[in-house]
Amino acid sequence: MKEFIEFIVTHLVDNPNAIQITEIDGERTIVLELRVGQGDMGKVIGRRGQTAKSLRTLLSAASAKEGKRAVLEILE
Repeated sequence: MKEFIEFIVTHLVDNPNAIQITEIDGERTIVLELRVGQGDMGKVIGRRGQTAKSLRTLLSAASAKEGKRAVLEILE
C-alpha cells in the first residue's frame, strides 16, 4: 500500500523528496500517514478535497483485496 500511494503522490507534488509515508499494518486495518512538504498540501488535498477523496477511494479498493480497511491521514 505504501508504495502505491507514494507512486501517485510523487507525481502530484513539487517536492517529492519531502514525502514521508508511515504504514501501520494492524490485524484488520492499515493506517497510512502521509506527510508532504510545505506548499504541497494543496496539491495533495486538491480542489474541494477531490484529490484526497480519490486517493482514499483507491486505497480502500486496494486494501479490500487484502480483506482489510485502510485509513489515509494527510499531514503537512
